[in-house]
Amino acid sequence: MEQTPLDHPEAPAPEASVQPKPTSTKQFVNEFVQTLILAIVLYFLIDAVVARVRVENISMEPTLMPGDFLLVNKLAYRLGTPQLGDIVVFRYPGDPSQDYIKRIIGLPGDDVKVQDGSVFVNGQMLTENYISAPPEYQGEWTVPADSLFVLGDNRNSSSDSHSWGYVPESSVLGRAIFIYWPFSMFKALNRPEIISATP
Repeated sequence: MEQTPLDHPEAPAPEASVQPKPTSTKQFVNEFVQTLILAIVLYFLIDAVVARVRVENISMEPTLMPGDFLLVNKLAYRLGTPQLGDIVVFRYPGDPSQDYIKRIIGLPGDDVKVQDGSVFVNGQMLTENYISAPPEYQGEWTVPADSLFVLGDNRNSSSDSHSWGYVPESSVLGRAIFIYWPFSMFKALNRPEIISATP
């Protein structure tokens, strides 16, 4: 009797395993260069809008302390206008190689008067809860066109408009918007309401 081999189902062929193609040195270099270029582009885009500034002296105490690091909006006055109470960074008119930081107290055309420890703008006394002490000096100024009158919050230890005059608006680099370091001091530098609303 003729024997026939038993029928067995065919075993499935083993699937070919897919191995990730090793990244070549050339691909790695290309990706690295692309990432580097993107980082550089982003850096310059951010740098065109925001500056990082370190406070060096005591003229803005207690609002800003030496060693504080700030972010400064460089487009603030290209897209808007200066306002009373803004904290601004500018090139010092007496030496444009130096950057100063102060608070705007007078706008073009304003009459600023310091008398008996208070500051008046156009006859109205400012509410200044942020200063370290009332000013011990006196004086009266009329702010020229295209200029600003600025004072430090540490009124009696600040080199500012009361001693050397006005800041041309063209010298303003931007408005300080945040303290970002030390992190424990992180805060927004919002514009205070220094002139009470007329009843």
